[in-house]
Amino acid sequence: MSWTAETFKDGQVLLIDKPLTWSSFQAVNKLKYALKRRYQFSKTFKIGHAGTLDPLATGLLIICTGKFTKKIPEIQGQTKEYTGTITVGATTPSYDLETEVDATFPVNHITEDLIRATAQTFEGEIMQKPPVFSAIKKDGKRLYEHARAGEEVEIEARKTTIYEFEITRIALPEIDFRVTCSKGTYIRSLAFDFGKALQSGGHLTALRRTKIGEYSVNEALTPDDFVALVSKKESE
Repeated sequence: MSWTAETFKDGQVLLIDKPLTWSSFQAVNKLKYALKRRYQFSKTFKIGHAGTLDPLATGLLIICTGKFTKKIPEIQGQTKEYTGTITVGATTPSYDLETEVDATFPVNHITEDLIRATAQTFEGEIMQKPPVFSAIKKDGKRLYEHARAGEEVEIEARKTTIYEFEITRIALPEIDFRVTCSKGTYIRSLAFDFGKALQSGGHLTALRRTKIGEYSVNEALTPDDFVALVSKKESE
């Protein structure tokens, strides 16, 4: 890659494989500081991501620089693909591993046929409530701020589309899946609703974003790999 200061000012779409526990903000900052150090960019240098990934998720984070930050809304609107694991028989308030199990449910009645048939019912246009532990704002505060303060808030269901919901492994209580979906879909909510539809409970225990539109995580660099490449060019 022949990178120059103008390359990043004119605009680049950078594919980053976000590590586990990193926030999307941390990943953007890692790249921003490396680029500012390498090319002496001013504070007005533009860089941002095209769609947040939770800290407990890994995978494709698209970061745009310079004039390409204008492409962010277009990229955010593209179809997403995820792989992950739903653990049935228990729920958590956050619908994932951020919080502790708050209720347990039977799983003895759950069969492979039931799992696959239930997955099919989620394909198409569905109504979905975002998790209470999410960054959506309600009454001027983010939902997770209300949740951590112990405040109950009414969350409205939103329309979203599940294009594919493929079950890839069943080893109860774990169920692995691959999902393609529209913008605004919460996979944590899908895990919770899926567990409920199985007459049990469910929460998300692993999640990886593999694609956004035609962009694939197979072509992505980790933040550290990107910084190493930029630093290498500095020393050459």
